[in-house]
This record gives sequence, structure tokens and C-alpha cells, in this order.
Amino acid sequence: MKKVIIFGLGDISQIAYFYLCDDKRYEVVAFTMDSEYINEKNCNNLPVVPFENIEDTYSPSDYTMFIPLSYTKINKLREKKFNEAKNKGYQFLTYISPNASIAKNVNIGENCFIFEDNTIQPFVEIGNNCILWSGNHIGHHSKINDHCFIASHVVISGGCKVGAYTFIGVNATLRDHITIGESNVIGAGSIILGDTEDNKVYMAKQTEVSKVPSNRLRGI
Repeated sequence: MKKVIIFGLGDISQIAYFYLCDDKRYEVVAFTMDSEYINEKNCNNLPVVPFENIEDTYSPSDYTMFIPLSYTKINKLREKKFNEAKNKGYQFLTYISPNASIAKNVNIGENCFIFEDNTIQPFVEIGNNCILWSGNHIGHHSKINDHCFIASHVVISGGCKVGAYTFIGVNATLRDHITIGESNVIGAGSIILGDTEDNKVYMAKQTEVSKVPSNRLRGI
């Protein structure tokens, strides 16, 4: 059983705690956070320890770190804390839901959080520090580089390359054999049919509001 320290006190860290507590492979022993953001000494009846000196209480040789932070600053905050924890000597937990479908030859990096109902096909590579929320399809021979966040029900077709730090929103679709640049933000419902450049934002148009109010619709 791995003894795990969770970085963060927000929603995703709480979700991580929920999953790990339901998995007999892991024991969560503490939370950690930068001291300036700590308002309580306990979280879920576990100690909250300042990250600045976490290694003094929980030695990197005995404990594993898990950093399930969101896509803040296009995933740069999660990268920063990942690197800081690595410099302290910690190894990282990669959590893969037992309800995900992962081909045997898929390579997955450190500090990844892969939720239920993800389908990850053969020959896929997923870098370090990535989060894949529930229900995604990652097609064969695709590569997701470090520090990416893939929201729910995204379709990444076969042979795609997703640049580091990229965020892909819910229900987005990427056609096969395209390259997504680094630090892209691909909004919910977007359809990407060709290569993209670095630091680009793609947003699908919002559905138009009908001029007819709902109380005047016939047959509903």
C-alpha cells in the first residue's frame, strides 16, 4: 500500500481523496499546500502540512506525492508544483481508474490522473503531469505531451499529437493525424480539423437563442 500526500485543498484534490480512499492500493496520510493558502490545520481529518517544509515531516523516501491541480495558468501552476516536489526528491502517484480501458502497450507518465470511462487505444503515449477527466477517447498512435488537461468526452482521433500545456474542453473533437501546438486552449464543443500553432485559442460558437420564447412553442 502506497502512502500518499495530496497537494491542494480544492475540488480536484477532494475528488482525488475520494478515489484514493476507495482504492485499497493507497493510503492518504496528509494534504499539503503553500503555507499562505492554509486556513485550517486539518482536511478530511488529516493534517494539512505546509509544502515549503513537507519533507521534514514526510520523507520523500517513504511517501508518494500526488498533485491533482487544475488547468490554472494553462497548466503552468501544476507544472510548477510538480517540479518543486520533484526537486524535493518525491516520486509521484499516477492514478488510473480501474474503470478506464487502457491498452496494454500504452505509456503513461508521472503524476497523471485518469478518470473512469476513458478509452485509450494501443500505441498511445501520455506524458507527465496530465489529467484526463471522464469519458474521453484517445485514438491509437496519438501522443499527449506533458502538463495537459483533457476535459470530459473529448475525442482525439488516431495519430494526433497534442502539445504540452494544452487544455481541451468538453466534447471537443480532433480529427486524425493532426498536430496541436503547445499551450492551446480548445474550447468546449470545438472541432479541430487541421494543425494548430502554439498559444492559440479555439472556441466554438454558442448556440443561438431563438426569438420565440419557450412558453410559445407548440407541441412541447
